[in-house]
Amino acid sequence: MSGLMLKNISMRFDLANGSHVQALQDVSLDLKPGQLLSVLGPSGCGKSTLLNIIAGFLAPTGGQITLNGHAVTGPDAERGVVFQKGALFEWMNVRDNVSFGPRMAGQREAEYGAHVDHLIEVVGLQDFREKAIYELSGGMQQRVALARCLANDPDVILMDEPLGALDALTREKMQAMVLNLWKETGKTVILITHSVEEALLLGERLIVMAPRPGRIYKEYHLPFADQGVGNDLREIKKLPEFGARREEILSMIWNMEEEIMGRQGAAA
Repeated sequence: MSGLMLKNISMRFDLANGSHVQALQDVSLDLKPGQLLSVLGPSGCGKSTLLNIIAGFLAPTGGQITLNGHAVTGPDAERGVVFQKGALFEWMNVRDNVSFGPRMAGQREAEYGAHVDHLIEVVGLQDFREKAIYELSGGMQQRVALARCLANDPDVILMDEPLGALDALTREKMQAMVLNLWKETGKTVILITHSVEEALLLGERLIVMAPRPGRIYKEYHLPFADQGVGNDLREIKKLPEFGARREEILSMIWNMEEEIMGRQGAAA
């Protein structure tokens, strides 16, 4: 498999008043199968727009996306999405949510049952499989969302701020689980986040996007995701290199935010 390739992706939104917003400009990426990419940047830099284009929810106004050698032209089961809120079926129990994709694809219980049960165990919800979604905590719901995504066996998992609404302890546990699932499944993962620490922990590769028009400002290749698999993430955060990278990227994004605020003030 050749992986995911973005070539000169641009996105322009035309407004009703005749003006336009250039959300993305000439974004190019070559992501090999099994890589874990985190995406950072100031508010409004086009992170979520980029993820929606990769998912097939938006058609770019310029450039091309290919996955395993064929063009991406719309949503497809080969690309799974985990949203900030799980977008789960509240009236269904955990197992029915996780098995929803295979059932809609026409699979029989004998085909998907064991795999679905394994995924529920992997995300630690084996004692909750018959519980309705509304009975679960936010962290549990995100685990269901991740298991449901994996049940479709996508080549690429797209995660849009999936841990942003969780409390600090639950978020740390989920970060460790994401790393373990990445290693266990070998899936390609793209994570959008506003947290510099999370991007460093969960990014084998990390890109920082510049303010509008969104474009790749800097890319890092990092050891922390591999180091974190099966280990205490708090110990990874104590590493001198981790701290140095965190301060470097925080300063970078802070300066971008200052630039944005300066432009807005001048325009006013």
